[in-house]
Formats: sequence, structure tokens, C-alpha cells
Amino acid sequence: MKISVIIPVYNEAQIVGSFIKAVLKKIPDAEIIVVNDGSDDNTADVASQSGAKVISHPYNIGNGAAVKTGIRNAVGEKLLLMDGDGQHNPDDIPALLDASNNYDMAVGARSPKSHANLLRRFANFIYNILATYITGIRVKDLTSGFRVLNRETASKYLYLIPNTFSYPTTITLAYLRSGRSVKYVPINAAKRTGKSKIKPIKDGTRFLIIMIKIATLYSPLSIFMPTSIFFFMLGMINYAYTYLSVHRFTNMSALFLIASVIIFMMGLISEQITQARYDRIENGG
Repeated sequence: MKISVIIPVYNEAQIVGSFIKAVLKKIPDAEIIVVNDGSDDNTADVASQSGAKVISHPYNIGNGAAVKTGIRNAVGEKLLLMDGDGQHNPDDIPALLDASNNYDMAVGARSPKSHANLLRRFANFIYNILATYITGIRVKDLTSGFRVLNRETASKYLYLIPNTFSYPTTITLAYLRSGRSVKYVPINAAKRTGKSKIKPIKDGTRFLIIMIKIATLYSPLSIFMPTSIFFFMLGMINYAYTYLSVHRFTNMSALFLIASVIIFMMGLISEQITQARYDRIENGG
């Protein structure tokens, strides 16, 4: 089975050459696609000289955009996605490939110690909890960029993937909410070479927004139902207060309760639309 390795890079000339060679030692027959996302150093030249097929963006678009470019140009039946910053150990590749034989997607789940700092560790912990709530399935590492998936299946979800660093978040939630199987393979990620391009506050906020967007796309009631219950409780609390204080049912209580019903009905309609989306994706639409 042909394997295409997709490595998005941006100013990684220092590490990309040795990284490509290490990957080729593990899977010599693989197609190595390095997507140079507008680097202003000699990343593209180093990658090409190391045996990779290099596709360059004219300017920096984003990590997710680079992954999408790689998927569109890959010819392998299986796609191996890896970061080009030296964090992912090629020795873990066989375990992920083996797991991908029985699952729709295999993900390298990093140990807590693998995260760059305490803030990253805590943020990833919160993301995993939220993703578990949205999907109803335990998510062990939502943001890992080390994964194996089928090219034909992954191509169906390209329209959902954003151009930013949050593509692992999107593809994981999309797979799980579509009823596809995901296997988490324990790995130990190394400290990245060079400076991270992720901005914790800006990109962290973006991750949360994307998770909410994906939740409304694939599990609308996980968002609408708690909101509906919140307004219902406000209405009942306000009614209890006004009944005890002035012995009447107020307009504010009615407003809260009506809002609760409307939000709940919107959630039900959204669930029906979501089911239609499932059918469209499965049919290649």
C-alpha cells in the first residue's frame, strides 16, 4: 500500500533535511511531500535535496492550508501527517501505521510531559475534555499533528479544515461525530527545534471557537440543549421569585421560557440538517 507522508513546514531549514532522511529510513518507499508554507529561508532547497517532493506556497497561509495542499497532491492510499519541527519521532511511525489497519484514523497521543510548558499542558487537557463532551467519546490528544488516515476519506472533510494550526482539532471532531473510528497510540514528542509559531492566547481562542463551530456542525444539541436549559432555569427562577414577592407571572419569566423553547427547537432542526450532511459526506458530496 502506497503511503504519502505530508510534512507542512515554515522556516525549518535547520531540521527538515535530517527529519526527512529519518522518515525515509522507516518507510523507504513512501512519497514524501513537504509543503513549504512561504518560508523565507532555504527550507524548500534543503527538503528537495533530502529526497522530498516540495510544494511551495507563494506566501505564508497557515499550517492547515499546507496540510490541505499536501492531501490534494498526495497519491498514496494512506496519509501520514507529521510536523516538520522535529517533535515527532519517526520510530513511532510503524505503530501508527499498524493501528491504521483497523481504524479510520490513528493519532499519536502525547504524554503530558511532552507538552512545551504547563500552560500548553493545561490547555490541551481542557480541549480534550470539551472534545470528549462534544463527541461522547474519550479524546486523548485533540491537537496532535502526528496521525495516519485514509486519503479518500480525508478528502471528504477538506472543506471543513481551516487554514490555521487547528486542523487536528477539526479533523478529529469531524471523524468522531461522523461515526468513524479513531485509535490513540501513545508517543513521546521531543522538544521542537526553533521557536514555536503558535500563539497561546490567540490560537487558543481560535481553537475554542472552532470547537464550537464543529459542535454546531456535527452535534448541534450539545450546544443548543445546555443553552435551552439555562434559559429555562432562568425563567423558572425568575417566576419563583416574582410569585413569592408580587404573586404574579411576569413578562421576563415568559421571555426566558419562550427563548428556551425556541433554542431547543432550533437545536432539533439543526440535528436534522446535520444528518443530511452526514449522508452528503458519505456519498462523496
